[in-house]
Amino acid sequence: MGISLSSATLIAIYGGSGFIGRHVVRALAKTGARMRIAVRRPELAGFLQPLGGVGQIVPVQAIPDAVILRPSVVFGPEDEFFNRFAALARLSPVLPLIGGGKTQFQPVFVGDVAKAVIAALTGKAPAGAVYELGGPEILSMKEVMERVLSYTMRKRMLVTLPFPLAKLQGAMLQLLPNPPLTLDQVRLLEKDNVVGEAAKRDHRTLEGLGIVDPVAVEAVVPDYLEQYRPKGQFSDYQP
Repeated sequence: MGISLSSATLIAIYGGSGFIGRHVVRALAKTGARMRIAVRRPELAGFLQPLGGVGQIVPVQAIPDAVILRPSVVFGPEDEFFNRFAALARLSPVLPLIGGGKTQFQPVFVGDVAKAVIAALTGKAPAGAVYELGGPEILSMKEVMERVLSYTMRKRMLVTLPFPLAKLQGAMLQLLPNPPLTLDQVRLLEKDNVVGEAAKRDHRTLEGLGIVDPVAVEAVVPDYLEQYRPKGQFSDYQP
């Protein structure tokens, strides 16, 4: 049985003033649920309050010694990244390279992210540290698309889609029930999402948390994308 949300429901949200968090807060406000938004500087999160009724959204001072984990694109069997593009490749003869496909990612396996959470909870991360989590390789958006086509055994045209046009398209498509592209997703593609030099220097990475052999894309993604091949699991994929 599902749980219904109402004004009797009190939810604590960490990072509610961030990019993803503010959208979560807006959606929850429509359910009537009351929220406490845990942030480091409540005076800077006041813009969230108009999203709900009087007293519904209250920014509160957060645990400053909280450990923050910032993963790059997370992949795994139910991910919304490789699966999304594989599904698109099954339906469309053309795949868009937004911004020329130059944006870089450092895909990290969901299981490694889970290990990082456990490591942080068991005291392997200093209080207040911000960790950047990335996998063993950096891929451009174009390389991601090429991997998807290889794993799904499909041939599709890769066509450059400039950011202004992609934003317009995302703004229109996000009105659909299950949009293939949204404006927020396009905006995320305007910046690289890889582990920074400072994080590597200070060991604020997977390796710094004791995860020394992170799982590579090639090790797991072909297996769960086989459903998108022309003959499904009966196709003979050769890496």
